Amino acid sequence: MGITFVLKTFDRFRRSAITISSKDDYRINKHIRSTEIRLIDQDGENVGVVSLREGLNRAEEAGLDLVEVAPNADPPVARIMNFGKFLYEKEKKEREARKSQTKIEIKEIRLRPKTTDHHKGFKVRDARRWLKDDMKVTVTIRFRGREITYPEIALEDLREIAEELSDVAEVEQAPKMEGRSMFMMLAPK
Repeated sequence: MGITFVLKTFDRFRRSAITISSKDDYRINKHIRSTEIRLIDQDGENVGVVSLREGLNRAEEAGLDLVEVAPNADPPVARIMNFGKFLYEKEKKEREARKSQTKIEIKEIRLRPKTTDHHKGFKVRDARRWLKDDMKVTVTIRFRGREITYPEIALEDLREIAEELSDVAEVEQAPKMEGRSMFMMLAPK
């Protein structure tokens, strides 16, 4: 009995979610407010300006929904279509668009003003690899204690790193002090 209740609740939620999204975006069937509409039939042909009642009758005969697609037009444009299939296709297109978006990844290398040249060398090597893979790199130098009184040391380190990577990167954001750290953003050329 408990499982049935959960399934019914889920089913009820799923239906309400579909109707909420359809109410927000489109008016369908009896929710259309206008008395006259410009009708487009299920084949995509323009029928012309007809009464709402006639549009609803045609949609019912075809076994489809009457959907208001352009509510701001005069008179509003309504189309006879399978609304569930229309929402599914729209959602599918949005998913494909999200997949094809390129996400720029930002990597970070963290250093201190007292970082040795050896350690700095392999950090720069990692940054070079990331820049070749079309990722942005943030170089951050953190200060501890009294190190913050000598920001020119960190500035010089950042300039050296930018110069070393100048063949594969360009400085997108110049060295900038923020709190107890100084950072610089490098973007691939």
